[in-house]
Amino acid sequence: MKPMFSLSIAARAVLNLHSLNNEGGEGNQIQTRMVNVFADGRLHSVNAISGDMFKHIQSEHLHRLAIQAGLPLSIGARLFNANRINYDLDIDKEFLNQLKETKSNAAELDLILQRCAVTDMAGALITAENRSLPRKSVVEFGWVVGVPGSVKTDSYFHVKFESERGGGSAGVDESGSITGKQTPFHRPASSGVYAIVVQVEAARVGFNDISQRYAIDAEQRQKRLRALLESVLYTFIEPAGAMRTAQNPHILDVSGVISVSSNVIPAPCISPLKDDFVADVQRVTESLNKLHPEAIELFSFASLGEFAEQMSRLIQEAEPFTLPVVQGE
Repeated sequence: MKPMFSLSIAARAVLNLHSLNNEGGEGNQIQTRMVNVFADGRLHSVNAISGDMFKHIQSEHLHRLAIQAGLPLSIGARLFNANRINYDLDIDKEFLNQLKETKSNAAELDLILQRCAVTDMAGALITAENRSLPRKSVVEFGWVVGVPGSVKTDSYFHVKFESERGGGSAGVDESGSITGKQTPFHRPASSGVYAIVVQVEAARVGFNDISQRYAIDAEQRQKRLRALLESVLYTFIEPAGAMRTAQNPHILDVSGVISVSSNVIPAPCISPLKDDFVADVQRVTESLNKLHPEAIELFSFASLGEFAEQMSRLIQEAEPFTLPVVQGE
């Protein structure tokens, strides 16, 4: 396989009876997350799962894979602390002093990329000592949104009773525990077809955007890219989120297309909110390949099994594209 510059996934997933991402609660009613999307010439209000939620799911899988692969990790990343490298700067004065000695943002970012693979790929904003040094994530998730007319949310009544049903209403004892009959509540569950878009900038793994050079060697970049792609695969296989204890989603089907670029052009991605999105991706690919022959490859899939097969092949063969680096100081 050719070196991978970027990868995009456009897919429709059928999720049944999930409640992965909610707005919060009001009284005894849990409110599901809804967004407005434009389709068929008008706006539709549909159930959605935020890109933040899916990014967190992917980062959790990446964290486990990075530990298993022996990739370098900051203390914060190893603990799955959301601050990642910032956690180290709060507790490791020696590392903080190393950054101070570099005297440039580019050199600081080199040390950060070398120290932590998760910070490299998932991104962070380094704020210690009044810094504002960004590391943009190399993987991006859009909102996972219901296809208009193909998704519905229902609210279900739940109540928990004490084992011995007797008289008396709910109360709170001295320890703060609720006693007696519990308050009833309503919990949402959504089912339908959801549109998913994901983009991976494979060439930026280990790349210092300030100095325009790589901070790590080719072997380390390949290991990191393979862990990254594997974490994206697992995000589709096990989408974590809220209420999975009793409402683990039924993943019925996943279909769509993976596009992979081997040149400095983006891998095309069209929103699955459009019915013929796969055909549109194919047309864009044909146009781009006329400008840069064989620069884009497409891998279509009609089920989660086929998606896993295509991604497994990419993971095994993937090598990150090497961007031209700046010469001299």
